[in-house]
Amino acid sequence: MNQSHSLTLNDELDGDTLHEECGVFGVLGHPDGATLTALGLHALQHRGQEAAGIVTFDGRQFHTEKRMGLVGDHYTDPATLAKLPGFISIGHTRYSTTGEVALRNVQPLFAELEVGGIAVAHNGNFTNGLTLRRQLIADGAICQSTSDTEVVLHLIARSKQASSSDRFIDAIRQMEGGYSMLAMTRTKLIAARDPIGIRPLVMGELDGKPIFCSETCALDIIGAKYIRDVENGEVVICEIQPDGSISIDARKPEAPKPERLCLFEFVYFARPDSVVGGRSIYVARKNMGINLAKEAPVDADVVVPVPDGGTPAALGYAQKSGIPFEYGIIRNHYVGRTFIEPTQQIRAFGVKLKHSANRAMITGKRVVLVDDSIVRGTTSLKIVQMIRDAGAKEVHIRVASPMIYFPDFYGIDTPDADKLLANQYNSLKAMCDYIGADSLEFLSIDGLYRAVGGEDRDNENPQFTDHYFTGDYPTRLLDKESTSNVRKLAVMASNG
Repeated sequence: MNQSHSLTLNDELDGDTLHEECGVFGVLGHPDGATLTALGLHALQHRGQEAAGIVTFDGRQFHTEKRMGLVGDHYTDPATLAKLPGFISIGHTRYSTTGEVALRNVQPLFAELEVGGIAVAHNGNFTNGLTLRRQLIADGAICQSTSDTEVVLHLIARSKQASSSDRFIDAIRQMEGGYSMLAMTRTKLIAARDPIGIRPLVMGELDGKPIFCSETCALDIIGAKYIRDVENGEVVICEIQPDGSISIDARKPEAPKPERLCLFEFVYFARPDSVVGGRSIYVARKNMGINLAKEAPVDADVVVPVPDGGTPAALGYAQKSGIPFEYGIIRNHYVGRTFIEPTQQIRAFGVKLKHSANRAMITGKRVVLVDDSIVRGTTSLKIVQMIRDAGAKEVHIRVASPMIYFPDFYGIDTPDADKLLANQYNSLKAMCDYIGADSLEFLSIDGLYRAVGGEDRDNENPQFTDHYFTGDYPTRLLDKESTSNVRKLAVMASNG
C-alpha cells in the first residue's frame, strides 16, 4: 500500500489493532436517500474511519460527495446533503486495505457505461483483484484509482450481457474473495454477497422502501425494519418500475455453498448491538468470556475489561467466575486524529492517550484483564505496565479469542505473519514474559465456536471463516500466489 503521508502518533497507537476495510449502506425509492445514507454510515463508522462517500440519483443525474475523515465531520452539514438530492443512494465508509489513502480511492466509484451510469461500493477484499487488474490493463484498460472496486466497473463495462443486472452478475462471478457489494443505476439498487458469505450484508425496509447495509445497527439508527440477511452467493436486484412500485428479484447465480461468516465479525468488528448471521454480537462476546472463565480460571480480586472491545467478554468472565467486574480502565473517546510528532517524549505517553487506569479499582488487587484479541502485543505490554503502575498486585491477561497466527486477505488489515505476537515467541510463557503479565491465556478455537455457533469446530467442514487462527483459507489466494502481482499501482502521489 503506497502512502505518501508521514507516520502520526495515532498511526502508532493504532498499529496493534485490526482494521476492517469498510461498511456499506444503500436505499432505493426514498426521498431522503442521502440523509438516511449519512445516518446509516454514521452507525457503521466503526468499520472504517478514513473516508466516506455517497452517490445519489435524482431521476435526471447522479450526484456524489466524497470526503476524507469521519462521517460526522461532513455529512451532518445541511449544505453537503443539499448537494445530494435523489431517491436512490448508496454510501461507503472506508478503511483502506488495498490502495493508498487518497480521495480517488474513496467509494462509491462511479462510471458512465454503455448501459448508463453505475456506482459501486464494497466491503471486503478480492483475492484475485490484482490478477484481473493486470489483465485489464494489458488489454488497454485505464485505471484511475488503486481500489479493487474499479476492477468490478471494468468487468461490468466489458460484459457482453444486455442488462445492467446481468452485467453486474457476470462481473462478480469473476471475482474471488470475501465481499459484500452494493451497486446502483438510474432505476436499480443491487446487493450481493460472496459465495460463502465471509462479509455480512442485511436487508431492511423503511416506509416500504428496501435498504441494504453491513450491519443491523445501521437499520436501527433510522428506525428501519430488519427483513433478512442477504444470503451467501445471492444477488438481490431492486428496481423502481414505471408505476412507482419496486420489484425485488433475488438470484443465486452459482450452485449454493455452505455459509462461512468471518469469525472476527463476532470477536471484534461488528458493533455489540448488531445481529450478524442471526446471532447477537453482544451475546456471542459475553459467551466468549463465559467459556474463557471455564477454560482459564485464575484466583483474582477483580475482572477488568480492556475497553471497549473486551467489555462484553469481561462481563461474561466475571459472571461465570464470580469475581467482581469493575471498570479499571477508562477510555478516552476524544483522541481523534492527532498530528503531534511521535517524539520519544510523546511515545512515553504510550497507550495513556487512549486509556487510563482507574486507580481506585486497581490498587492492591489481583487483576484479570480481559481483551478481545492480541495482534502484535505492543498495546498489551503498555496496558499491563499501566495497571502495575496503578498499584496492582498481580496482572493476569485473558484473551477472548485464540492466538492469531496468519494474515487475512478478505478485508481485514492484518500485519505480516512475522509481526504477529503468536509467531514471534515459541511458547505461551515467552509471550507472557514479553507482555509482562503474571499469566496469559487465550480462548480455544472450540471455545470460540461454541460461543458463537453453539458447537465445536467441524474440522472437515468449518462453520465459519477462521484462517487467522487456523490457516484454513476458504478460497484461493490468487494474488498472493502469483509473483507477477507485486503491487506497483499507486505511481502518482495524491494530496486529496
